Amino acid sequence: MGQAFNRTTISVWFALAFIAFGYASASLAVEKESGVISHKPVFSTQQQPITGSVIAQSTTDLCLVAGGTLDYLNKGQDYDPMAIRPGIVKQFSADLDRVKRTLAFICQVSKEDNAVGRKSRLQDLNFINQHFDMIRWRPNKQQSRQFEQQKTLLKRMPDEQILLTKYYIKKAKGSPIKTAETPHALYQLPFDEQELTLEQAQTQREKLTRFQLTKQQVLTGVLDHNQWAKPLVWFSRADLEDTLMQGTVKIDGSDTFYNVHRNNGIGYQRNVPKEQQERYWYFKQTDSVLGYGKDANYKIPIKPLVTVAGDLEHLGLGKLIMLTMNNEHRLTILADTGGAFENNQYQLDYLGGYFYNWRDYHQHYKNFPDYAEARILLLKD
Repeated sequence: MGQAFNRTTISVWFALAFIAFGYASASLAVEKESGVISHKPVFSTQQQPITGSVIAQSTTDLCLVAGGTLDYLNKGQDYDPMAIRPGIVKQFSADLDRVKRTLAFICQVSKEDNAVGRKSRLQDLNFINQHFDMIRWRPNKQQSRQFEQQKTLLKRMPDEQILLTKYYIKKAKGSPIKTAETPHALYQLPFDEQELTLEQAQTQREKLTRFQLTKQQVLTGVLDHNQWAKPLVWFSRADLEDTLMQGTVKIDGSDTFYNVHRNNGIGYQRNVPKEQQERYWYFKQTDSVLGYGKDANYKIPIKPLVTVAGDLEHLGLGKLIMLTMNNEHRLTILADTGGAFENNQYQLDYLGGYFYNWRDYHQHYKNFPDYAEARILLLKD
């Protein structure tokens, strides 16, 4: 699951002045342009109501993702302290319970509206302005600047809009056997780890197969030759790389899904092409498309067009996020993440649907904006 422009950074004495006055923890977007220094908070409360229109979308799907995310949050912070946390909203005196109430309200409204056959109130801006407080999110360009030389989209990123990349549910023509056209396997978790919990596996990193091999080593066939892991399905190199990047694959002509299970512990490198990445994911067969979960045994069911991936450690799982493009708004749930989102408060990844490859995807979304205004919505007390 997928990073901003050339500006002169402020002088050291000015940065120190901000720190001295306590602004360092406020996550300010500070820049210098045309000799004028401007600074706006990355996150700030929005008092004025929003205008425009809300995109028609499936509130049933929105409720499904909200409900699944709420179930995950209800497992408690001890289960997954990285994701199950208030996150950024804590800076605005909101707690995790308020995030949960927001998700529950989304489902309540959706079910009530569906029961009487009326247009969803979640597509009524007056209703949204009445029932939700809003936190405006602008891109943190101090974070994105280090990647701007390799990422043109980051160079062009506006001050008022975050980068909105896209990901999709991969469709692929997999084979049950190795062929000349499908020489690379998607592997199940290695046999020496099948009975271990995630926590138990972490204590045995030095001897478990999963942690010993880079992706390039796996591609040589070493797992198959030594019978260290079971191949689930065989792909072309291109389909394998897309599947590793997207995290979920649906086998064409079937209802079979495979979703990421555990990886080899090597971090994702944002400036390295996907073919050269050393991270490798092991997969597990599932019944549907799954988003975030610290382990494959419990992941959140997600749906296209209402799900975004982002920096869960900073934002906190389960935020209701309104994306605005061309004065049109859409509601999404932060229910997924990816390797590119570590320390990343300038980007979200939008789950766009089912596609065979990026060319297929881009043909469908070629006019979809690369940037969006973003607001975190919280149910009013």
